[in-house]
Amino acid sequence: MSASWIHKLNESNSKLHKQDVLTQALEAAVLGSDNADTFLKLAGMCYNPYVTFGVRKVPSSTTAGSENPWQDFIALLDDLKERKITGNAAVEAVENIAERFNNDEWDNFCAPVIRRDLRAGFSIATINKVCKKTDYEVPVFKCQLATNSEGRPEMSGTKRLEPKLDGVRVLMVVSFEPGMYEHPEPVATCYSRNGKVFENFTHIEDQVTNNVRKIITLLGKDIGNNSRGFVFDGEVVGASFNELMKQARRKTDANANDTVFHIFDVMPLADFQRGHCNAQLRKRVTAMNNLRPLLEDLSSLETMSHIIVDLDTDEGNKELKTYANNMVEAGFEGIMIKDLEAPYECKRNLFWMKWKPTITVDLEVIELEEGTGRNEGRLGALVCQGTDDGKLIKVNVGSGFSDNQRSEFWGCSEDVVGETAEVLCDAISQNQDSTYSLRFPRFVRFRDDK
Repeated sequence: MSASWIHKLNESNSKLHKQDVLTQALEAAVLGSDNADTFLKLAGMCYNPYVTFGVRKVPSSTTAGSENPWQDFIALLDDLKERKITGNAAVEAVENIAERFNNDEWDNFCAPVIRRDLRAGFSIATINKVCKKTDYEVPVFKCQLATNSEGRPEMSGTKRLEPKLDGVRVLMVVSFEPGMYEHPEPVATCYSRNGKVFENFTHIEDQVTNNVRKIITLLGKDIGNNSRGFVFDGEVVGASFNELMKQARRKTDANANDTVFHIFDVMPLADFQRGHCNAQLRKRVTAMNNLRPLLEDLSSLETMSHIIVDLDTDEGNKELKTYANNMVEAGFEGIMIKDLEAPYECKRNLFWMKWKPTITVDLEVIELEEGTGRNEGRLGALVCQGTDDGKLIKVNVGSGFSDNQRSEFWGCSEDVVGETAEVLCDAISQNQDSTYSLRFPRFVRFRDDK
């Protein structure tokens, strides 16, 4: 029984215990256990970031079935992930097969697989450590990340400059079967940079799927139709950053129709999954630019605005400074500086660099909060309050401290309350109650002169 492996995994929260149980399952599968093989295959499908089933409401078991039809269940999952059945037909198919499983197998394993949430306390890293170089290894979701430009050598060459938007990084994976470019429902899924599925950007996904044939044609053969899909990399922006965060975190029933997806990169799905796209950014930019006539008619999709500068010239360096100042004055976080000759690599590198100004504010410490976990028994955060340019700010400052400072400040909390703390942040943001908070606040020092 596959559910029995879940019960074994949940006998202890120890990471070593989880590894031991998964090792037992792998050994059993290698020796020919259909039960262990099914468990590992379906667990891998559940954890695979590129697999979604399109069914949001999964019923609990209401009958005590006895068939436990595993092969039929696997076939159903294949149909769901390939979107061969969708909508009410998919819900009905799930309900029908649920009746054929006993309560334990369905509620503790099958239904969690469809929800993509086994609740068994192990990660992709854990299962891959055990199942490395086997058919049970799970793909890892990674994307390209930028490096802070501060302290880096002087930049040179031709660069693409973009505004650094105040939104949520989104990777849209659009997949379809080879030769099936006219598939009525290609699978478009929005992911976070860590591989978490966003549930509330369906209006963006719909605009892509409804126009997928046109998009493929415009992207061209090198990116659009040379594999079984493509990936848009970009930023989703809303009217309010705080509301956008709520929409991104919720699993259902969030109104996110005002959000817009700003696309700043594109590549074949196979390249993204491999972690490397050889095509230079210059070529990828050309593909994105081809989409502009289509996107003019789509309310939720845009290509990222940008300029090109040559940093080997004095004029280019002046353009860089002017552009950065203009973007900050326009309300953006800063700018992105991208190498036009570089490939796309799914890791942090110097091909993309970010520059943004920082803001320093002085706030009064009104309270101290104890930390949790490794910070239990010492400072977790300073509760700070004050005004800056007429804006009432209240914020918890929980980073920027050394271990010694956390212990020292907690031990003399009465002396710390009332002190003026210098706090570094990326931006001042407004709350719903008309007060203000700080984006990514970091403690710098106490101001003895204030």
